[in-house]
Amino acid sequence: MNIPLGSVIQGSLSQGLEVRLHADVSVEDMRVGKFLVVQGTRSRFFCLLTDVTLGTASNRILTNPPDPGDDFLREVLAGNGTFGTINIAPMLMFTPISPEQKEWQLENGNGNGSAKSNAASFEAQSSADLELLPVKTIPSHFSQVYDASEADFRAVFGWEDDPTRRNFAIGQPLDMDVPVCLNLDRFIERSNGIFGKSGTGKSFLTRLLISGIIRKNAAVNLMFDMHSEYGWEAMREGKEVSTVKGLRQLFPGQVEIYTLDPESTKRRGVRDAQELYLSYDQIEIEDLRLVGQELNLSEASIDNANILASEYGKSWIVQLLNMSNEEIKMFCEEKQGHTGAIMALQRKLMRLDNLKYLRTVSRHNYIDQILQTLDAGKHVVIEFGSQSNMLSYMLATNMIARRIHASYVKKADEFLRTKNAQDRPQPLVITIEEAHRFLDSSIVHQTIFGTIAREMRKYFVTLLIVDQRPSGIDNEVMSQVGTRVTCLLNDEKDIDAIFTGVSGGQNLRAVLAKLDSKQQALILGHAVPMPVVVRTRAYDSNFYRELGVTAWEELSDEEVFAAATSAKADLGF
Repeated sequence: MNIPLGSVIQGSLSQGLEVRLHADVSVEDMRVGKFLVVQGTRSRFFCLLTDVTLGTASNRILTNPPDPGDDFLREVLAGNGTFGTINIAPMLMFTPISPEQKEWQLENGNGNGSAKSNAASFEAQSSADLELLPVKTIPSHFSQVYDASEADFRAVFGWEDDPTRRNFAIGQPLDMDVPVCLNLDRFIERSNGIFGKSGTGKSFLTRLLISGIIRKNAAVNLMFDMHSEYGWEAMREGKEVSTVKGLRQLFPGQVEIYTLDPESTKRRGVRDAQELYLSYDQIEIEDLRLVGQELNLSEASIDNANILASEYGKSWIVQLLNMSNEEIKMFCEEKQGHTGAIMALQRKLMRLDNLKYLRTVSRHNYIDQILQTLDAGKHVVIEFGSQSNMLSYMLATNMIARRIHASYVKKADEFLRTKNAQDRPQPLVITIEEAHRFLDSSIVHQTIFGTIAREMRKYFVTLLIVDQRPSGIDNEVMSQVGTRVTCLLNDEKDIDAIFTGVSGGQNLRAVLAKLDSKQQALILGHAVPMPVVVRTRAYDSNFYRELGVTAWEELSDEEVFAAATSAKADLGF
């Protein structure tokens, strides 16, 4: 056990503990987000430092402070007249469970020894002898506080090479070089979120997490890559002009890129990307309602779209775009439509002609092709290229995700019927950016993404939502977000949204507000046993080597050709 840092002087289970630092401990060494251990009589408490304050024994010291040059008086006062205090929030507790430990407690007066002897006893125990429990009590007065050790972190967060779990090291504590791991099996059980203001590294964190999911084979991924950052190489944030590898380059045999803008993808030097086109007959009223704000569609326009769809079926948009004003008037007289609303709808839908990936009729079902790729256990990145405006992104994303979700519903129902392990769908994680556009309170109940978020893992499909405005996401959806990886946020509404449905969130607000703007994140929720602040793992050449994968440029020309041929064979080409 390390040297004690201070003693618990007061506190409560709901508000946390106040600790007075020992005289030889500098208050400047105490950083918000630091992990500490409180050694109680019977249990060891794993805690998070939430605040640092200064105290004095008498107000007279404040009215007559020592001269700045009087080091002697300052040293005399330190520890007694002046002192530092910290506030810590107990998160978990280690409790002995072995019969030997119970016998030891009885022989030693139920544990009423010194704090030092208790500490030594706990330190001597293996993690197998300790049960990790939620905090239901607090340590007694004057319990000693210590730095958390590597053994403590391993007991709480596990280690990446644990053969019994799919753990992935996402970073390290702020003041230690020990990995903090996510349990990926628990991570994919629910929808999750990556939040942070612009420029805090959300895209790098997303790439990092998806790399872990691929490496550990925890699920298949479908990524709607709005800014072409995930599939192939992308610019590194910072002053230096350099790039980082995309997922296709790190996992050439496991990741396929589909593009809605083939010309842009080719200009970037992406190899073997597959073209993706959608057709007007695949657009449903639900899709138009989602992009209603982008197209400036009124409720009257949506109502009349339903009348047109009832008359013409899937081809209603093509029929409408080809109708003259006279034909629209005749249609309205026969079907009791509103002439002005339908003419306005026609005029606004003409904007869809600017979308390069839309065809009047598509001879090939590209969405089925994506499904075949996912069924083969491969991961799909859909690039938008120049088609990355909000109208284009929201329309294509909703159209594709709705059909893929419908397919997974059928697979899940079939698995429920047969109960055959071979029919069990492989879990799917769908990554969307600008998530508040899909999950806003006004439309969330009408979009497929709201449905997926509320279903949790019922049909083996979950979301990974990436957003800089969590306050724009419906509260019900935020309460269903299992694990939240949050970089720096400044807006109070956004900070409030992060802690929606989180007990003890008030203690964590100060921690979130003190994060650095780069490479730091607060992680809380289903995939970690307790909230934790980390220095996020760097996405660089060292990370590539740690993954142990063969990057694209390391393949020979024959291997590149074989990978492309294998991908086409999997799809039946």
